[in-house]
Amino acid sequence: MTDKISLRKLEFADMPAAAAVHRASFDERLPTLSGLHTPEEDVGFWSAVVYKDCQIWGAEEDGRLVGVIAFLEDWIDQLYVLPEAQGRGIGSRLLDVAKSSYPVLSLWTFQRNAPARRFYEKHGFFVVDESDGAGNEEKEPDVLYKWEARLHRM
Repeated sequence: MTDKISLRKLEFADMPAAAAVHRASFDERLPTLSGLHTPEEDVGFWSAVVYKDCQIWGAEEDGRLVGVIAFLEDWIDQLYVLPEAQGRGIGSRLLDVAKSSYPVLSLWTFQRNAPARRFYEKHGFFVVDESDGAGNEEKEPDVLYKWEARLHRM
């Protein structure tokens, strides 16, 4: 249930909270990759790179940031929901913000992140490519997904 969830475009001052949502979700889903960056590095990345390049929207519950999506034309750069807030439609609502902005979206996720893969496939994304991970920082095999609005019109 997402009755108490509100969505808003995030500001620069929200980047530490966005980075914290990212880290909590990432570490819970992929614990073998936790500790790759310090919290300070995460905040620096969200502030200097993600904020500069993307539209960033957040989902809040009781004044607390519980989910974030960062996207730009044709691309979802980041989508994270706190572990304790997952399964309540928050990610779907954030994804809808990006879908309403662009008719085509792509994203990478890790191959072994089965919950993320199920989520994206449930929302109409399909596999375009897979890699052995040599091109990403984590050296983790990943999968490229794509969504096209024209395939989902009623």
